[in-house]
Amino acid sequence: MARDDSTGAAPQAVIAASLRRERTRAGLSLTEVASRAGVAKSTLSQLESGTGNPSLETLWALCVALDMPLSRLLDPPRPSVQVIRAGDGPVVVAEHANYRATLLAASPPNARRDIFRITAEPGHARKSDPHIPGSVEHVLMATGRALTGLTDAPVELGPGDYLAYPSDLPHVFEALEPGTTATLIVEYT
Repeated sequence: MARDDSTGAAPQAVIAASLRRERTRAGLSLTEVASRAGVAKSTLSQLESGTGNPSLETLWALCVALDMPLSRLLDPPRPSVQVIRAGDGPVVVAEHANYRATLLAASPPNARRDIFRITAEPGHARKSDPHIPGSVEHVLMATGRALTGLTDAPVELGPGDYLAYPSDLPHVFEALEPGTTATLIVEYT
């Protein structure tokens, strides 16, 4: 996860503890998780020790390998009333696109959905590999314009437009205007 200087250091300690917990829960070795995710064992070891700096793509690959939502890596326990001010919250940054996802709410027990605030700039598309089977993404555009949805059939959205698509298939989000923002809800079945 690339460092985000506008909000401080990335939450490596939370990610490290979460990865160790979830890998242990799944009964998998470092080697097995790394192989399933397509990442080097040394990368996973660094992440679990809190010294790694993963991209959003690496985190998603690990979540698919562990069959879990991304929020389980990022979300520490929260109080019953929560306010996240604009610009605050745990942020993950894409590796090849000017795309940032801020976790706003994680799934409570017995529900499987996460809510993110997306900020993106034109330049490079954020291309996503498939997430866990049965997942669906919901995008509600706030500002700007974006080309988003399934990689082979993206849809152009403007402010107020909504799109839902299966995110267990390759998908994309590409900002077409500066200052593009959206709300992303990822639903897991």
